[in-house]
Amino acid sequence: MSDDGERSTPGKGLVQGLAVTLKTMTKRSGTQQYPDVEPELPPRSRGVIALLEENCTVCMLCARECPDWCIYIDSHKEEVVVPGAARARQRNVLDKFDIDFSLCMYCGICIEVCPFDALHWTPEFEYAETDVLDLLHTKDRLGDWMRTVPPPPAHDVLGEPSKEEATAARKAAGPGAATAAKTARPPVRRPSAPEQER
Repeated sequence: MSDDGERSTPGKGLVQGLAVTLKTMTKRSGTQQYPDVEPELPPRSRGVIALLEENCTVCMLCARECPDWCIYIDSHKEEVVVPGAARARQRNVLDKFDIDFSLCMYCGICIEVCPFDALHWTPEFEYAETDVLDLLHTKDRLGDWMRTVPPPPAHDVLGEPSKEEATAARKAAGPGAATAAKTARPPVRRPSAPEQER
């Protein structure tokens, strides 16, 4: 008996299951032979995390926001003498930046919260190790992954230029010139009320 109280035909489920089996038996298998044939991954797939060391300001946002606490950062302060300044300034210098990929759950929070684009996704996924301790990637190894980071997608030609582009174009044009935001795209002509009725 079915849920609504009707009697079902005996063997109907078996016939339906065999029909699915016969239908899939006639189709060609889509199995990829992975070690021999490289998989075609989307360019923005999440593989391993890469570090662009010169962009890192040691703000510690990535380590604080990481839900697994798998990012380890250490730094020291260095004085920078600026000519004409009253006193020397200090800046953080990155000593250690490690990510333990045996703990990482690839959520991407560290990449999203980084205000200076120091962390990036790469599509590389072949970094398995025989020893779990080798999954702790140091800043040198994380920096090596940067060569595999795909370039960012192109800007929309119909979209507004970024603040940086608009400022650079305004400075290049000089005073009194039209701003880049006004000249970026032609104005959209909207039909008047009589034209819409046609």
